[in-house]
Amino acid sequence: MNYDDLAQRLFGGVTTTPEDLERRYPPRNLPEGAKVTRIAPSPTGFMHLGNLFGAITDERLAHLSNGVFYLRIEDTDLKRAVPGGVETILKVFDHFGLQFDEGATLDGDNGDYGPYRQRERVEIYHTFAKELVRRGQAYPCFCTEEELSEMRAKQEAEKANPGYYGKWAVWRDAPMEQVLEKLDAGAPYVLRFRSQGDPNRKIKVTDLVHGLLEMPENDQDFVLLKSDGVPTYHFAHVVDDHLMRTTHVVRGEEWLATLPIHVQLFQTLGFKMPKYVHTAQLMKMDGGSKRKLSKRKDPELALGFYNQEGYPVPSVIEYLMTLLNSNFEEWRLANPNEDIKKFNFTTKKMSVSGALFDIDKLRDVSKNVVSKMDADTVYQYVSDWAKEFDPDFFQLLDQDPAYAKSILAIGRGVPKPRKDIAVWTEVKPYMAFFYDSLFVPGSDYPAHVSREDAIAMLEQYQAIYDPADDNDAWFAKIGQLAEKLGYAPATKLYKKDPSAYKGHVGDVSMVLRVAVTGRTNSPDLCAVMGILGRERVLARLQQAANALKESK
Repeated sequence: MNYDDLAQRLFGGVTTTPEDLERRYPPRNLPEGAKVTRIAPSPTGFMHLGNLFGAITDERLAHLSNGVFYLRIEDTDLKRAVPGGVETILKVFDHFGLQFDEGATLDGDNGDYGPYRQRERVEIYHTFAKELVRRGQAYPCFCTEEELSEMRAKQEAEKANPGYYGKWAVWRDAPMEQVLEKLDAGAPYVLRFRSQGDPNRKIKVTDLVHGLLEMPENDQDFVLLKSDGVPTYHFAHVVDDHLMRTTHVVRGEEWLATLPIHVQLFQTLGFKMPKYVHTAQLMKMDGGSKRKLSKRKDPELALGFYNQEGYPVPSVIEYLMTLLNSNFEEWRLANPNEDIKKFNFTTKKMSVSGALFDIDKLRDVSKNVVSKMDADTVYQYVSDWAKEFDPDFFQLLDQDPAYAKSILAIGRGVPKPRKDIAVWTEVKPYMAFFYDSLFVPGSDYPAHVSREDAIAMLEQYQAIYDPADDNDAWFAKIGQLAEKLGYAPATKLYKKDPSAYKGHVGDVSMVLRVAVTGRTNSPDLCAVMGILGRERVLARLQQAANALKESK
């Protein structure tokens, strides 16, 4: 049968040909082995961890091979799109440091293979749709929703496989007169692919994560174009990834079931098929068993959660890399201070089974990551976060950046740095006692230190305190004060003969720590006192002594 007239009837306004498009979007001029990858989210306003999980894979594969990483917006489903959805996508990926070489931007498109928004590519899809109709490989289907529902009910009753195929594909071989009659009447239709597949035959596809897969051929006459002329994901994916010259398609393993459809389309259209990378689903433990992360149950699925809670971007990336490549942690141990981009990311080390997401493990990773940052870097991250989520704290930081940085510098740049901070929400409590407006006096002194001794420690230390003392001189003075008040000047002396002393030098330093910081655990007390300054230290020591006297 000659389908030229039907193709012209359906797509009379389409004047471009597949050959025109091949010339418009030629193969990319890239080094041998360079990979072209893309992330293609929908503008739903909700960006989730899976988006970032796949995007990191895309970015690493492309940039480690001197290839191209681009952003395409899959906006064919208007029901799911929200105003500002594209801006959300761009903002989130920018926040996580993902740099696109080309693609959709706030100002339009950047690159020679656009448009990068699918709704602006309708002419391209229609060009290939017209060609498929002309070749008898696609046809209009006028089934109503009611008719499709009735068909599904019959299939269920007959225990037949669901779908539009074989005898159920009522418009597949409908007489041309009947088709033209419907078109003349203006009846709505979708364009379906005329599948030649047989589920009793197998296709073989090599996935770069799952290896060689054998799957039944697709026999479904799936929809290519919806009734509004906009393509389905299946059709748009194949056309776009061919013309944009994508070499590697990274997506979640939930898409594996659709692979026969896409293989069939690539072959029918005569396109070279990209390599597929189906990433493992993100799972979590729940009551002793694994389950998928859920938008409804798990706030940590939303990428906005990490910004709001103050998880450092490098920490999130570092942790996700441990889930993406099984040898990353081993590499990190051998290269503790190396730039993460030096890691040789590979699909060969990606998990086939579900990736177990553990928020506690993320916190541990984050403490380690933050501990290696210098004070300037931490200050910049914290102030940026506080500006959005804690304006009052931002004002404190911003009024004297040098003071804030001196606080954050304590315990950094040493072989064993402190690991007090996992998320930026913890910085304010960590730094609070350095600011008079946030300082809360403490009273949790060692139980075996009498009130009189504690008062004596607080008042007598004021006479010997010198901000110019280094750590050795500072500690020596505390030891001298301890001995004077009947406490062992060294812990080992106390352990040797506890009955000879009221306590030890650590008790004295703890009394001073509680008075100066309001807490029993703080960074190095000598450094703390140096930052607070002489007047503030003496004032807090006396304030604490007065409080003890008043409590008699």
